[in-house]
Amino acid sequence: MSDQLTLTPRQRDDLRTIAAMIIPPSEEYRVPGADDDIIQADIIATLGRDTKQVVTALDHLARLAGMPLADLEPAARDGVAQQFRISGGVAAATLVRVVLQCYYRDDRVLRSLGLELRAPFPKGHVLPDGDWSLLDPVKARGGSLRRTS
Repeated sequence: MSDQLTLTPRQRDDLRTIAAMIIPPSEEYRVPGADDDIIQADIIATLGRDTKQVVTALDHLARLAGMPLADLEPAARDGVAQQFRISGGVAAATLVRVVLQCYYRDDRVLRSLGLELRAPFPKGHVLPDGDWSLLDPVKARGGSLRRTS
């Protein structure tokens, strides 16, 4: 599909910059930051339906900075990030979600958290029993769960 939206080199640089601000590397836990090459490649490769919102967020960041965020002095980036949190809306939330989901599926990060490197299904994960009575109002509705309005 030739009309598919992609990130420009400037947007990729800004994505790397803001990702490092969201999750910096940690020597203590021996994990990379979200600006790591492997994590960045995963973000770019899996943007899919979130591309438009991420592009909107990155362009908003650049407008707030008055230049590409990556070109801004590190000390000034925090102020831009604060403004972005306030004014970024859905696009900012989407950008943060995309960074977090790719970061927390990286093998190195999972290993540092003591998690097994595997897909959650079909083996599944054991969850503690909860209060099943919370479903009683749903069961009492009966019939179809489809909304009519």
